[in-house]
Amino acid sequence: MTDRRLFIAGALAAMATLATGAAAQQTPVYHIAGTYDARGMNPDGSVYRGAVQISQQGSAVEVYWNVASQSYTGRGQIEGRVVTVDWGSPTPVVYVLMGRELHGTWENGTALEKLTPR
Repeated sequence: MTDRRLFIAGALAAMATLATGAAAQQTPVYHIAGTYDARGMNPDGSVYRGAVQISQQGSAVEVYWNVASQSYTGRGQIEGRVVTVDWGSPTPVVYVLMGRELHGTWENGTALEKLTPR
């Protein structure tokens, strides 16, 4: 019985060590909150400009677009350098953080957008 308890205690200690190591190796959360200039291309090829405001709480983001006299709002998550935002369309906007800019695609990859910090 003592051997079994020692085995269980050792296994639990090993799992705790692995969990602590995994937590230490998690991807950092990049801080992207701020105001951006937006330039994009719609699915039909027409171009647009506008402004985007991003609020951030940890890895959660809220995005407010004001483009082409229209306003849109979305919520999403940052995972590594990828930001995925649900904005009410069947497909999300997906950005990749490149330096200080966010390069994204929306409408299932048929439209593009680049956000440059102001």
